[in-house]
Amino acid sequence: MDMQDAAERADAMLDSVLSEVEPRVLWVHGPTTTGNCTVTRRRTVMTVVSAQRRGSFLGVVDRFWRKSGYRVTAINSHVDAPAIYVKTQDGFQVSLTVADKGQVHFTVDSPCVRRSEVADSTSRATAFLDPEAQLIPRPNIHSDFWSAGAPGVAASRS
Repeated sequence: MDMQDAAERADAMLDSVLSEVEPRVLWVHGPTTTGNCTVTRRRTVMTVVSAQRRGSFLGVVDRFWRKSGYRVTAINSHVDAPAIYVKTQDGFQVSLTVADKGQVHFTVDSPCVRRSEVADSTSRATAFLDPEAQLIPRPNIHSDFWSAGAPGVAASRS
């Protein structure tokens, strides 16, 4: 496996976990980074996941990862910034972290693989991100389900 293969595997893992979440959440790509022999892919959820819905969201992801054979390596139960860390049988490390304003981040780190060029992901983001944006903004897309109880949510989509 080379770094491009690892990036494609990471994309497939991210696609599969995000497709498990119902109702759907909207997301954008985070930066892809590479090391000497590793690659990291990231996705940031732009749908607001309210404090009241975080446990449900994490539960959906946790159950899917366990069903997929991933081994849980750590769980952070912090009320405002929970996280789940897992490892696949082939050595990929995958995480879900909740950050400021309930923004959910998914990260996949590859094991050490053969060095190669890494192309941009071919997975299509489901949320719009201004190409001029220097940073990914806080979550700003409302979901009648996932954003329930969240104050001051801007956009209106389900």
